[in-house]
Amino acid sequence: MTKQVLLVLLLTLSSFGLYAQKGSITGNVKDGKTGEALIGASVFVDGTTLGTVTDFDGNYTIPNVPVGTVTVKCSFISYETSSKENINVSEGNSQSVDFVLGESTIALEDVKVVAKANRESEVVLLLDQKKSIGIKQSIGAQELAAQGVSDAAAAASKISGVTKNEGSGDVYVRGLGDRYLSTSMNGLPIPSDDVDKKNIDLNLFSTDIIKNITINKTASTDKYADLTSGNVDIVSKTLSEKISIGLSAKTNTNVLKNGVFDNFRASQNNNDVTLGFYDRPFNTVDAIKSQSWNTAKRDFPLGYEFSVLAGKKVKLFQKDLSIFATLSHENESNYSDGIFKKYRSNVLDESFSDTEEFVTEYSSTGLLNLAYDFNKNHNINFNSVWIKKTKDELYESGRNGEGYVFDQDPQENGAFVRDQNLKETTLWVNQLLGSHNLSEKNKLQWAVAYNTVKAEEPNRIRNEVNILDENTVQFAHVGDFQQRKSQQNIDDKEINGYVKNEYQFLNQDDQKLKLTLGGDFRNKERDFNSLSIGVRAKGVQVSSIDNLNEALVNGNLYAVNRLIIRNRKPDLYNATLNVYAGYLNTGFQYKKLSGNVGVRYEQDKIEVDWDVANYIDRETGTPRIGSLSNDYNYVLPSFNLKYQLNDKSALRLAASKTITLPEFKELAPFEYVTPTGRVIAGNPSLKNSENYNADLKWEMFPSAKQLISASVFYKQINDPINLAQTRGSSGNFKYDNTGKQADVYGIELETRFALIKAETTEMPELNVILNATKMWFEQDLLEDFQYNNKTKTDLQGASDLILNGTLSFSNKKEKEFKAALTGNYSSDKIYALGAPEDKQNSATLFNEAIIEKGFITVDMVVSKKLSDRFSLKLTSKNLLNPKIEQSQEIKKLGSGEITDEIVKSYKKGISISLGLKINLNK
Repeated sequence: MTKQVLLVLLLTLSSFGLYAQKGSITGNVKDGKTGEALIGASVFVDGTTLGTVTDFDGNYTIPNVPVGTVTVKCSFISYETSSKENINVSEGNSQSVDFVLGESTIALEDVKVVAKANRESEVVLLLDQKKSIGIKQSIGAQELAAQGVSDAAAAASKISGVTKNEGSGDVYVRGLGDRYLSTSMNGLPIPSDDVDKKNIDLNLFSTDIIKNITINKTASTDKYADLTSGNVDIVSKTLSEKISIGLSAKTNTNVLKNGVFDNFRASQNNNDVTLGFYDRPFNTVDAIKSQSWNTAKRDFPLGYEFSVLAGKKVKLFQKDLSIFATLSHENESNYSDGIFKKYRSNVLDESFSDTEEFVTEYSSTGLLNLAYDFNKNHNINFNSVWIKKTKDELYESGRNGEGYVFDQDPQENGAFVRDQNLKETTLWVNQLLGSHNLSEKNKLQWAVAYNTVKAEEPNRIRNEVNILDENTVQFAHVGDFQQRKSQQNIDDKEINGYVKNEYQFLNQDDQKLKLTLGGDFRNKERDFNSLSIGVRAKGVQVSSIDNLNEALVNGNLYAVNRLIIRNRKPDLYNATLNVYAGYLNTGFQYKKLSGNVGVRYEQDKIEVDWDVANYIDRETGTPRIGSLSNDYNYVLPSFNLKYQLNDKSALRLAASKTITLPEFKELAPFEYVTPTGRVIAGNPSLKNSENYNADLKWEMFPSAKQLISASVFYKQINDPINLAQTRGSSGNFKYDNTGKQADVYGIELETRFALIKAETTEMPELNVILNATKMWFEQDLLEDFQYNNKTKTDLQGASDLILNGTLSFSNKKEKEFKAALTGNYSSDKIYALGAPEDKQNSATLFNEAIIEKGFITVDMVVSKKLSDRFSLKLTSKNLLNPKIEQSQEIKKLGSGEITDEIVKSYKKGISISLGLKINLNK
């Protein structure tokens, strides 16, 4: 792998010697009255699309300017636009053009602002970070493109202290996962697409619709209280007056293996999928006898992607209406093989040495943005995002005949499991946002959104059998549902919105005072249903695991009761979340000290009604039926302070109180069975957590693209919520308040700098981004969760060390060549806490915590601009292809010897894609 990386760098360096074809323009922009540098001013070559914005020192560079005489213009809000004519650009040289801008003498109401800061730009986003009071970081579309990032989850993982779990796709901020995070789009909350998750799968958001992603690591009064590690805000793209088409082909090295590519299997459902749209041929009852139980085969399992992007500004009632739209569709296939084990009370319960998973994914994304400016003081913005994701999964274990399941009938050995499933998710987000400058001192902002999510598993097929010999397979029988078909549907609807009014009492150079009064709300509803139909097949045999239809669609076997259909009531739950909040915030600046101090009152109410199997009311003894209604009312103070040490560095301090609410799926006692057979259930007795957060950060911005920062932070989580293994005979996993208090301490370091800085046009540039987060966790264990003398543990789902790094290169020529190498490491984390099975014998009869092992991922992207119309991009992900493992300490009965057993292991393979982008504007 090292040789491969060096080869790419050598090829990169070989491009340095290409002959310069054009020149460049550099300069500085200052305020004509004060002489201070103007940051974020727009500088462009008149009559072209060439332009940039000034950096922290007011400097700018416009590369690749055609040789000849040009006019350069500079504009900035509330300043007069300045033009420099007859600027002579010569081949390979840099022409210096400075601007001194004077304040506009035109009445403010007559000024039309024609330039806005480009918030896809790395420089502008760093400027936002420098100017902000709170602790936040952003990554924009330009940087995402350079790093070859394809979705929001991968984008967020490029920010310091953030990592993406390659197994689950979850995003972790400062080592804390899904439960402690909140996700929004354009400042408005968006719903989850998965019953198992609090936050939406960020993989659903392709970078075609992303302007930038911002992670706020501290709470503020205008944010919903249910966040501890931070908030991920996806800012969607707006006007881009261009038309482009993207095409790409993709594959995975695991798929290309011998015996996989030419025999790539899929679930039976894949036969009824067209471009990601599933056409269900039978309901669940009829599917038992009428639809195949066997797997399907997919020919030529290579992936592809298509995207189109277009934007236009038009006049409506003599005012500007901006229209921007994107549409993309992609398909990809993945394969993994590995092992799976399960232990109960330190005794082997299940063992499979040959698990296989075949995955086919389809994803379609559409965005429509409409922006209308009534005048310079009043505008509205409408966003509509539609996402369709279909995932076909086939999981098998035990095909080699070596599977083992304890106490299985007809025998423990020769166990084989097959799980076929199709997950179809449709998300629709609609947002309307308005901004109104009521006066020079008063600004009103508002927004309202209506979101829907439909997440379905329309036809899940599960079989558990025993391979007796080469020609004999017998259906396993412990219960009547080991051969079953099921469906699951989630229907979410949500309305949310906010209104806030800002009033500027004082606005002088070094003294400012602003008061913000606002409120927000959320009304979310979920309808959930799940139905399973089983087939009792005790003693029935077939000749092959690849032809279970031999028995299961044989009407004669049903007629003579060799096969018996088992029906049961569907599992149902309905849930609502209502959030109403108001807040008051004071923003101020006095010389070098600035900040905001505020308080938020939030009222949350969660109601859940359920009718599910395996539930009995402890007080009344009533089976299946139950309900809860939980009210949470909090006064939540917060403050963010910033002290400007000098022009380039600042010190920040933040503190807040937040909460962690249980999710619907954590409260409803529905039991979900994963493909491997792990059962995860909710807990109606779950309490919310109260959290106290403190951060101290030092930042320095030496130049436009340089940053050095160091942070320390502390979090106290009272009544922490964890996924734990349950006590008793079930061996299930359940959410619980496992302790009274958890403490998190951490340090965070980041730097970005240029190893090679482009001093003049068409000179190469090599940049480095490095960040590291180290944390220490500790939580006490309640008596029910103590075992083997263990009274304390780490937090479930939290990594104590996160490392991220990016090395990016550009030759800065007209036909630009770019390369980026990115790496990430996240250390071990707890998948599920351990627990005793027998409280009286907890020293021996216990299940130790299951640990997800840490690993390193390395990605690389290389792109080349072929012409003004065409560009190529080669992306390689997961180059090291590490094993993704879960382990569990096992204490052997009798000897007491402790071993570290791998209970789950697989490799994802290396993903490779080659893309062509076509610019239709030229």
